[in-house]
Amino acid sequence: MIYLDYAATTPMSPKALKTYADVAQHCFGNTNSLHDFGDTAARLLSSGRKQMAQYLNVEENGVFFTSGGSESNRLAIEGLAHTQKKRGHHLIYVQGQHSSVVLAFEKLRKEGYLVTQLTRNESGEVTPAMIENAIREDTILVSVDHVNNEIGSITNIKAIGDLLYRKHIAFHCDAVQSFGKLPIDAEAAHITALSASAHKIFGPKGVALCFVDPRIALRMKLPRSAEPHSIRPGTVNLPGIAAFVTASKEAIQQAEECLNRVRDMRRRFISGIRGKGLSFTIEASAQHQLPHILAIRIPGIEGQQIMLSANRRGLAVATGSACSAASRQPSPTLLSIGRSPQQARELVRLSFGETTTEEELRQAIQLFSEAALEVQSSAQI
Repeated sequence: MIYLDYAATTPMSPKALKTYADVAQHCFGNTNSLHDFGDTAARLLSSGRKQMAQYLNVEENGVFFTSGGSESNRLAIEGLAHTQKKRGHHLIYVQGQHSSVVLAFEKLRKEGYLVTQLTRNESGEVTPAMIENAIREDTILVSVDHVNNEIGSITNIKAIGDLLYRKHIAFHCDAVQSFGKLPIDAEAAHITALSASAHKIFGPKGVALCFVDPRIALRMKLPRSAEPHSIRPGTVNLPGIAAFVTASKEAIQQAEECLNRVRDMRRRFISGIRGKGLSFTIEASAQHQLPHILAIRIPGIEGQQIMLSANRRGLAVATGSACSAASRQPSPTLLSIGRSPQQARELVRLSFGETTTEEELRQAIQLFSEAALEVQSSAQI
């Protein structure tokens, strides 16, 4: 089976897996316990928090660990909104963000907040000008994804952060698809809160990061059962956190090399399926595109049909975000950039990983072409 769905999840790297096993076996103390086992665990947790803070260029006492990117998004968005509500009730987010972001804002809308949903430009990005036009005197929070999870367009978070900083508006950035692949300086971008996840960068599932500006984190209402320096209840997943730190170090050290390799892989895949006679449309940003994600539409053909045909042949691809793919709804990102519901259902998302081999790429070109041509042929009968 050839796997081209790395935007959904990745396998654990050997180093991350070894770290997980070592910590689970040899550093199993509860970080809240007062004996030496607990002290050793607490020091490892503190070290991991410090390292992740350095990777983002933020204060370490603003770094928290959660069970996943979805939880990080929810905690950050709801926490920021509730903390800032004395200043206003208007919130802004971008259509096509991860479902966890959408659900958080819909929950806040039901609580009485006024919520504006912005569309994207043709490239799938949101610009500072678009945000500025939507800002009101009572705007207190804006949420933007750094890299869109369906088509891979990159938004200029530094420019947006500068705008929001000048206007004293909190800025949440969903960096789940970009962390470990693109440089992120949260301090320079004036990011108030940021979400990142381990399993997108060859770390374990069930662990993620939520950064919240310490000045605001201190005022957030924490769960009553939360551990010290936590924004969620429950015992800390120390093996997962340690493996996340290891995976982050690997990803960041290899980021530029991997970016160039995946960019070449993407180019050759496109050329290869075009050479097989496929007619298709690529949804992407001409200037600001993460090459790991390739969004393709074949006119008149639902993406799910191609996905199923490819799967039967041994090739795993997707029709959008894994958290919303089962709903069979049109891609919210493609709707946001002006595509019709039918066109939005045509989305097929392929995503390359650092471990994708040359042989897998060659086979993927052949299998995807066969799958798409079969579906096209059936549709014409």
